[in-house]
Amino acid sequence: MNFTSLHPYVYLATRYPFYKGQSSSPRICYTSSIYLISEGYGTLVSRGESKRLGPGALVYMPAGQLHEWLADSQEPMVHICCYFDWHYMNREHQFDTACPVCYPPQPLVEKLIGPSFPYPIPEVTMVESLRVWEDLFQDFYKNANFTNEQTFMRSLTIQRNFQTFIDYFLNSQLKEQQIPDRRITHIVEILEHDLLHDIPKKIEVYYKSLRMSRAHFFELFRQSTGCSPVQYMQRFRIGRAKEDLLHTTLTVTEIAEKYHFSSVHYFSRLFHKVTGQSPARYRSQHTEN
Repeated sequence: MNFTSLHPYVYLATRYPFYKGQSSSPRICYTSSIYLISEGYGTLVSRGESKRLGPGALVYMPAGQLHEWLADSQEPMVHICCYFDWHYMNREHQFDTACPVCYPPQPLVEKLIGPSFPYPIPEVTMVESLRVWEDLFQDFYKNANFTNEQTFMRSLTIQRNFQTFIDYFLNSQLKEQQIPDRRITHIVEILEHDLLHDIPKKIEVYYKSLRMSRAHFFELFRQSTGCSPVQYMQRFRIGRAKEDLLHTTLTVTEIAEKYHFSSVHYFSRLFHKVTGQSPARYRSQHTEN
C-alpha cells in the first residue's frame, strides 16, 4: 500500500443520542467510521459477535462491514462519531448524502465502498481521557452535505482539524510501529529546517537528542524514510537544487553555497550520482522548451 494515496477526508461528524432500546438496523457504511461512546450503554453486533459497550469505548468500523448498534433499554448510549474515507471518494452522482449507508437487502454498490487502511486497526478500545477525545471530535463537527462554494472555506478548517484527530487516533491505535515513528518524524522536520536555514548539524546531534544509540537511530530512520539519514539529507538538498536550477537564475556555484555543499565540485559529483546528469546539463535539458 502506498501511503501517498492516503489523505483522510471526513464527510460527517456529530453527536448522536440514541433512544431507549433504539436499533441502527443492520447496515453497511460505504465509508469508514469511528464512534466514541460518551454516555450510556449499548451493544455492537459485528462479525458474528455482540459486544456490550459503555462510556469511553472507541470503535473503528472499516468501510463495507456489516454491523448493528442496539441502545440499552434504560441508559441508552450517546455516540460522538465521524464518517470518512482514507482518501476522498466522489459519490455525488450516486447518492444524495456524502456518507451513504446501505441497509440490506438493499443492494450494495461494491465499487463505491471506501478504501481500507493498510494495517489492522482494533475494532474496540477504551480511551484514557474521554474529555480529550470529545474535544478532538468537536473541532470538526460537520453535516453530511457535499462541499460547495458556500461551504468550501469552512470545509478547509474542518478537514485540517480532522487531520489532527486522525493523527491522534492512529498513534493511539497502532502500537507496533507500523507507521513512521513519531520521534523520527519530528527529527526529519528539524533536519529539513536545518538544511534550509542553517548549516546542517552532525548526525550524532540528532540521535543524541533522542537519547538513542547510533545503530537504533539509523534503523528507525531507514524504516520511516526508506533511506539512511545521510542519503535523506543528500536527496533533500539535491531536490531543492533541482528546483533552483529550473526556476531561478542562480549559478551552479551559488546553488552549491545556498545548500551548504562543501564545494561546487562535490555538489556536481553528487548531483550527477543522483540524477545521472551534471547540474548544467540538467538545467539546459529541462529548460530548452
